[in-house]
Amino acid sequence: MPTSDIHAFFDHPILNSPYDEPLRHWELDSDGQPTQKIKHFRRPADFITPIPTPKKQSPKQLSLVDDAVAASISSERQEYHKSLINEIRAEVKKWRELPASQWNVTPETARLLTHWRTHPFSGIRPFFCQIEAVETAIWLTEVAPQNKKAQEKYLKYLQESSEEANPGLSRLALKLATGAGKTTVMAMLIAWQTLNAVRNPLRKRFTKGFLIVAPGITIRDRLRVLKPNDPDSYYASRELVPADMLQDLQQARIVITNYHAFKLREKIQLSKGTRAALKGWSNTELMTFETEGEMLQRVMPELMNLKSVMVINDEAHHCYREKQNSQEVLDEQLKALKGTEKTEARKEADDNREAARLWISGLEILQKKIGILRVFDLSATPFFLSGSGYVEGTLFPWTMSDFSLMDAIECGIVKLPRVPVADNIPGNEMPMFRELWKHIRKDMPKKGKNSSLDPLKLPVKLQTALDALYKHYEKVFSLWQQEGISVPPCFIIVCNNTSTSKLVYDYVSGFYRENEHGEKFLENGRLPLFRNFDENGEPLARPRTLLIDSQQLEANDALDDSFAEAAKDELARFKREIRQRGGALAAELQRGGELSEATILREVMNTVGKAGQLGESIRCVVSVSMLTEGWDANTVTHVLGVRAFGTQLLCEQVIGRALRRQSYDLNEEGLFNVEYSDILGIPFDFTAKPVIAPPALPRETIQVKAVRPERDALEITFPRVIGYRKELPEEKLTASFNEESKFELTPDIVGATITQNSGIIGQSADLRLDLDNIRENTILMHLTRHLLMEKFRDAGESPKLHLFGQLRRITQEWFTSYFSCKGGTSPAQLLYKSLADPACSRIEAAITRSCSADKPVRALLDSYNPQGSTRHVNFTTSKKDRWQTDPRKCHINWVITDSDWEAEFCRVAEAHPKVKAYVKNQNLGFEVPYTLGGELHHYLPDFILLVDDGHGEEDLLHLVVEIKGYRGEDAKEKKSTMETYWIPGVNNLTTFGRWEFVELKEIYQMEADFEKKLNESFNSMIENAGRKNHG
Repeated sequence: MPTSDIHAFFDHPILNSPYDEPLRHWELDSDGQPTQKIKHFRRPADFITPIPTPKKQSPKQLSLVDDAVAASISSERQEYHKSLINEIRAEVKKWRELPASQWNVTPETARLLTHWRTHPFSGIRPFFCQIEAVETAIWLTEVAPQNKKAQEKYLKYLQESSEEANPGLSRLALKLATGAGKTTVMAMLIAWQTLNAVRNPLRKRFTKGFLIVAPGITIRDRLRVLKPNDPDSYYASRELVPADMLQDLQQARIVITNYHAFKLREKIQLSKGTRAALKGWSNTELMTFETEGEMLQRVMPELMNLKSVMVINDEAHHCYREKQNSQEVLDEQLKALKGTEKTEARKEADDNREAARLWISGLEILQKKIGILRVFDLSATPFFLSGSGYVEGTLFPWTMSDFSLMDAIECGIVKLPRVPVADNIPGNEMPMFRELWKHIRKDMPKKGKNSSLDPLKLPVKLQTALDALYKHYEKVFSLWQQEGISVPPCFIIVCNNTSTSKLVYDYVSGFYRENEHGEKFLENGRLPLFRNFDENGEPLARPRTLLIDSQQLEANDALDDSFAEAAKDELARFKREIRQRGGALAAELQRGGELSEATILREVMNTVGKAGQLGESIRCVVSVSMLTEGWDANTVTHVLGVRAFGTQLLCEQVIGRALRRQSYDLNEEGLFNVEYSDILGIPFDFTAKPVIAPPALPRETIQVKAVRPERDALEITFPRVIGYRKELPEEKLTASFNEESKFELTPDIVGATITQNSGIIGQSADLRLDLDNIRENTILMHLTRHLLMEKFRDAGESPKLHLFGQLRRITQEWFTSYFSCKGGTSPAQLLYKSLADPACSRIEAAITRSCSADKPVRALLDSYNPQGSTRHVNFTTSKKDRWQTDPRKCHINWVITDSDWEAEFCRVAEAHPKVKAYVKNQNLGFEVPYTLGGELHHYLPDFILLVDDGHGEEDLLHLVVEIKGYRGEDAKEKKSTMETYWIPGVNNLTTFGRWEFVELKEIYQMEADFEKKLNESFNSMIENAGRKNHG
């Protein structure tokens, strides 16, 4: 195939928007290779990983395990399961496209579905795949039971498959590719269940109790955003629930734990000798462990009095009931392996079984003692693992939704992994660096025998692989520096055991060795960017390379002796840095507390790629075994595997750590830009491409958020206004007209007043708007009626007919003095409702202004969410135009600027002595409701400032600032609403402090000496606002 054709897929893999159903996909041939042809329909669910074959291949290349996997996947049951998933996907699509009245779901569910599909999210909005996963769960729970065919075909299969593999448990798995956002799906499932259970307690399909089970501490801690009262709760911060439903969500009872907590603990710690003595002559075992009921009380006390709970398993492929013959199946599968590889594969299988037994046993205890409504399993790889008794890589048969890695790549949700497919080594059937382990395993150290091994004597092929991938990393690192990205790209090396990881760690980062005289000297790292020592041999204050055993950390175990010894130098350096940085960990040390080695390394690992945190300087991570699922730094660009990879499942799990995107900003085509990660040594037979590729231009992703608690003193709160209450005086109405009351009809507003129509032949004709025959009195009567019916009548009330005469008089005054026509427009066009409404809005505002002293306007607040705050701002962006805020003036760390004017405004605001705090209204939720053309709109002012106008620090003025250039009709409506309704309405509440509004419209017209003019305007604005509020 020509090179240009081969590159088509790799250069432009992204075909679909992440927010729409993916309706295009790359065609794959029978070997799983892209044919470079695009198919214009959705990719069917399939359980194959597309496999790029080597350029040379012998006919007998499949191993025993490969044969077993192939047989399993091609079995009749697997094929039937696959067809069911595709059928359910089609059923859900048909149901989705029905009008809401035919959804056959509860009103609460219908409200949530409408919200997720149509709400104008101000920040991160749900991906299509997230909504589809939840839709599938809803359809199977609420809709399918009402359909006989769905009951007999889909629900019966689901029930039987789950019962066969998990007796007594009802499980439903949702397969979502790495990076597709499982946490958001969990939040949506919790909201759906809770709101239905709270508002209709008798519905047995719903519950407000949830047990979220994670595979380790990192994910457990990260999932706290699923609790409605968490400061960063997804329900509010990501707008996953309508504001008026948030209060009901507070009734959810949510326990988040890692499965290790299910292990029964000893209530009494006894030594072996004491235990033997107490056991005595009776030969009866002492019952020192807690009972099952006590374990539940310890882990989930909040759920103990509920009738049933829902379980959500994160990374659910660790949770299953193994088959009775699992040992025999494992022995058969391991026959082809020898020596260390066999030992390590058996240990991995044993670890899988131990974890799965503990996890599933905990759920079985919960089912027996309380009752489980349903178990929702979420995973990118919901497959049985080695040691399960099933063929490794067999899909959980209770999986009902599939969004694959290929789907995610074609939607741009993840990076595209690139692996080498060819090299210049003659006679090799597989590219050497793709199956690196096969070529180096005999020369690698055995576990626990590393004392005499020399890091500089690593196998030559491993050194070559390290150097090859490192050279590419150097180019990427240089690009990141040129772009001013504050953290480095991350290079991961995954090793098979502690001995190998220590050798590789020393090779890349440097180590001390002794000469024949017993003197120590430094052998600095062979990969300069990863060195942990400077040119003088001194350890760097911030290590660049990290040695980690993430599986020990996730179980919260103490580090084993061999690993603790290998990592002792880096542990000492990180402990010093913790003291220097301050924060919660430093405070613990200052109180005399002890930080465990595991705690320190977990903090470093979880902050890799995060500016200003402990792991920000890490460029290379050397890991024992695979990195656990909880680790998801988005700065990973390169991965090298130095271990055996028996299955594609394991390959996908390891590479999954390198797939998280940096930027989630759409390009001009409405798609994500492609991002890459480069892979060596991992035979992930997919999207293979030579590593010799120009590095893509990076886009730094930053998190824009409130800096808490350090800047909490700069918090700005504001009312969430949903409308205004106006009361008219009982007797005489008056109006106070001003410049904002003027309304000039122009062709720009009403459209062309003269249009020329021409035929293909013949004479053209001018079509003119001719409304001159309509009398002025007719226009005034029409406007007065609109005022009476639309502006001065509350919903459900009769019109105040006694006001007609007074409103007619005021309308006449406005029409005579504040209305004009230009460019061939006609006063009669005010008969159009779209023009009558803004005209009447100006009259209404003038009446409200005139009556404000006797009948003040009041703002109506959102009863469920009356107050907004800067503390809730939290979003990511890769936009380059931004201003790093002064920590003394802004609660938020960055302002994302839309123009140079805004950046200059930030500079001036920070420098002004009377400005005590400010914030840009971006993802803040600060909205001003106003009407235009008879429809409700929401206006987002640019900034809020806290200004010291002489009332003291405890009573600062809230100044809403709008930087406007063009004064269109909508801008007038916004300004009028702010000045006439919002500002007086909020001030009259008296509970949100003092507020004023100002526009800096004139600075947009100043280009020369902008800085000076802005300073003058800013000073004038502050002084005027202060005088106005004093007055």
